[in-house]
Amino acid sequence: MSAWRLLAAGAATAALVAPIGYFWQDSLLPDSYSATIMGYADSGGGPSHDAHSGGRPVSGLTVAAGRRADVSMTMVARFESGRYTLNGTTPGPPVLASPGDLVEVRLVNQDVPDGVTLHWHGIDVPNAMDGVAGITQDAVLPGQSFVYRFVADQPGTYWYHSHQVSHVQVIKGLFGAVVIGGARTDATALVHLYSGGKHTVNGATTDMPVAAAAGTRVRVRIVNTDSGPMYAWTGAPYRLLAIDGTDVNEPPEVSGKSVQITAGGRADLEVTAPARVQLGGNPGIVVGAGAAPVGKPSGVLDPLTYGTPSPVTFGPVTRTFRYDIGRRLGFVDGRPGNWWTVNGHMLPDMPMFQVSSGDVVRMRISNDSGEVHPMHLHGHHMLVVSRDGVAATGSPWWVDSINIANHETYDVMFTAGNPGIWSDHCHNLKHAREGLVVHLMYDGVSTPYTMGDGNDPD
Repeated sequence: MSAWRLLAAGAATAALVAPIGYFWQDSLLPDSYSATIMGYADSGGGPSHDAHSGGRPVSGLTVAAGRRADVSMTMVARFESGRYTLNGTTPGPPVLASPGDLVEVRLVNQDVPDGVTLHWHGIDVPNAMDGVAGITQDAVLPGQSFVYRFVADQPGTYWYHSHQVSHVQVIKGLFGAVVIGGARTDATALVHLYSGGKHTVNGATTDMPVAAAAGTRVRVRIVNTDSGPMYAWTGAPYRLLAIDGTDVNEPPEVSGKSVQITAGGRADLEVTAPARVQLGGNPGIVVGAGAAPVGKPSGVLDPLTYGTPSPVTFGPVTRTFRYDIGRRLGFVDGRPGNWWTVNGHMLPDMPMFQVSSGDVVRMRISNDSGEVHPMHLHGHHMLVVSRDGVAATGSPWWVDSINIANHETYDVMFTAGNPGIWSDHCHNLKHAREGLVVHLMYDGVSTPYTMGDGNDPD
């Protein structure tokens, strides 16, 4: 009888362990793999294409080599005193350009052991310049360099940061501002929480002073480089001039409301000196003199209804995608945990959203994961159509980074007009590291680069 019990117990154990072993084995990532073989194809109702086949390599999607640069810089990445720096500072040097300038930045890795890249967050650069290790380039290893070239044809507030081991390198200092078409009187504020817990504005833990005579209007460009949403507000009326680098159409004055800025997002506020712009739990921006700190107002500005409507023309929708964010227990690369899912799937079995140039895309992004997710699509700007079924009625609300709270659903639209292989991921970079990332893949585009084996974009 005891032998039969042992056999029964062994069979029960095998029945339990075998499926776990299968799922563990199935979750393991190869040492080196292409983004084009991750997951499964989702054609969004349009024609499907073979993402595994050849086509134009992303390395060929560049700006014409013969044009001379209008803005030329060299950035040297170093590891110093537990932080990463560019040209000896963090944040790194700002990139300032006029509309239409060709910007050329030579990135040199002096001694960052894992390698580095630069991603131009919010700027719809050619795909070869997107700076995502393992997809658009190889990581720049110590002693190596890489040259980025793009036309600054989108006036607005942007930023750059490393997209190699980004969940570590960004928080430790590899980031900086990009302003296209700025004025001398503008003030740019990079809000950042370094590892170790110090809130900063432009690298300082003290208030940021901005010289301005009383009555002067100042454009304050706020960049949220952190992993979660932040709020900005003033004690006097202000205007929200731009979101994610795109101007708001006829923005009215705002009083008694804060502005939410999602992780990776930007907001340009117009204030009149003297004014103090509060930045959540961070130091503030003091414009002129004499403005006292004020508590956070109870109201929050809603971009869905803010500003004046203006016509935006799209052709007929040719692709429709769902990006449903959830969470469940399982394995990712052999590690057990409560992982993020997209449309019910975990990394590496994520959807590959397939498009062709000229497609009009409608995407529904929903979140039932229990946490907020700041979603960032590379290479494109998305028009917010509705939130939770309520249509947008204000100025056209264009974003590249959008805050999706738990139990929220957004419908967005964009035109597929920038060929390449583009990341579409959560900009809480730890979440991207944990698998909350998919790719937008154009027909006829391939990549010679592979993730793993030194390339680690998240």
